[in-house]
Amino acid sequence: MSFGARVLKTGIAVTLSLYISIWLNFPLPVIAAVAAIFAMQPSIYRSWRYFLDQIQTNTLGAALAMLAGTFLSKEPIAIGLVCILVIMICLKLKMEETIGLTLVTVIAVMEASGQWDFALNRFLLSLIGIGSAFLINILFFPPNPKEQIVKQIHTVFAKMSLLLRTAVSDEIKEKVFRDELLALEDSFKSLSAKYNLFEEELKKLKRAKYSTSQHLVVFKQMLLTLQKGLETLESVEQHYFRSTRTAETNLYFDQHLEKLIKYHEHVLLKFENMLKPEISEASKMEEANDQFMETMIASYTQGHKDVLRLSIVAAGMYDYCIQIARLDKLIEQFNRGQDEKEPLGALFFWMKK
Repeated sequence: MSFGARVLKTGIAVTLSLYISIWLNFPLPVIAAVAAIFAMQPSIYRSWRYFLDQIQTNTLGAALAMLAGTFLSKEPIAIGLVCILVIMICLKLKMEETIGLTLVTVIAVMEASGQWDFALNRFLLSLIGIGSAFLINILFFPPNPKEQIVKQIHTVFAKMSLLLRTAVSDEIKEKVFRDELLALEDSFKSLSAKYNLFEEELKKLKRAKYSTSQHLVVFKQMLLTLQKGLETLESVEQHYFRSTRTAETNLYFDQHLEKLIKYHEHVLLKFENMLKPEISEASKMEEANDQFMETMIASYTQGHKDVLRLSIVAAGMYDYCIQIARLDKLIEQFNRGQDEKEPLGALFFWMKK
C-alpha cells in the first residue's frame, strides 16, 4: 500500500476510536483501535458491506465467546476451539473478510471469562472501532475511484509507451527493460483492481448516474486497450528478437509502433477534451494498420525466413490498433452523449462491434 488518503484515514479512525473509548471510560481502548485498522476499506460500498457483516459476525462471535467463557473458562484450548467454530461459521456465511476482527473480539471477550460486564465492554469496543472506520471513510476524503482510474491509466500508458518505443529499436538495457516490465505489470494489476472496485460500487449500491455508467463502459475499453498494448510488448520480447530481421524490417516495425503509440495517446487526450474537435486519426490509422498487415502477409507468401515469429508480433500490433480504434469511437460517442444525452445503448453497441 502506498501513502495516500486511505493511510491517512486509517490513522484518523484509530485516533477517533481511542478518543471515544477513553471518553466512555472503557478499559483496553486498544481493542477499538485494532478494530478500526481492520475495518478501513478501499471503497464506500466495501465499507458499508464490511460494517454490516462485522456487526453480524462480531455479535455472533461475542455471544459464543460469552457462553464459552462462562462454562469453559478461559483455558487456551477452549479459546482455540471457539475460534475454530467461529471461523467455520464465517466461512459458512461467506463472510471470510470478517474472520480476523471477529477472532479478536472472541479472544477479548473470552479473556474476561464469566464477567459479563467486561465481556460486553470489549464487544462494544470492537463496534466503536468498526463504526469509527466506517464514518471516517465516508466523511473524510471519500474514495473517488473514477478520478483515480483516470490518473492510473495515464501512468500505465506512460510506462508502456516508453517500453514500446524502445523495444524494437533495442535501445534500452535488458535488465532495465525487465525491471520496467515488471513494474508495468504491477501497475496494470493495480489499475484493474481499482476498476473492479468502481464497477462493484456502481452495481451493488445501484446509484449509477448516466454519465457515471458511460465512464464505466469507456474505462473497460481503456483497460482492454492497455492490455493489448502489454501483450504486444510481451510478444516483442518473446518472438521479435528471436527472428532474423533486416535493418529495413526493424525500421518498419519501429515506425508502425510509433504510430500506434501516438494514436493511443491522441485518443486519451480526446477523452480529456484536450484536442480540437475536427482532429481525427481514426481513418488514417485504420488504413495504415491494414497496409501493415498486408505487407506481413505478402512476406509470408514470399517465404521470408522467420516470418512466422514476426507475424505473431504483427498480429498483436494489428489487434492493438483495432482496440485503440474501438476506444476512439467509444470516446466520440461519450463526448457527444455528454451534450446530447445520447442513450447509453449506443456505447454498448460499439463494445459489441
